[in-house]
Amino acid sequence: MELLSKAIGQQVLVELKGRRKIKGKLRGYDQHLNLILENADEFSFNLETEEEVVEQIQTVIVRGDNVVLVSPPPKPPK
Repeated sequence: MELLSKAIGQQVLVELKGRRKIKGKLRGYDQHLNLILENADEFSFNLETEEEVVEQIQTVIVRGDNVVLVSPPPKPPK
């Protein structure tokens, strides 16, 4: 949870169940890993065309039950 608190206001990558990913600015979270992301892009995989589809989302609340992984922003070089 400490990593998430440090990542507030920064870009994070969230991997979800169903081969979906959301990348956006973390605005908040709670103890259940429900996340609020702004200026987000949702990446999903279309099985029929075998292509990745990108959809822009202004603000999204991600339910913690769907979260598989949260990747914090990379550390800046020293």
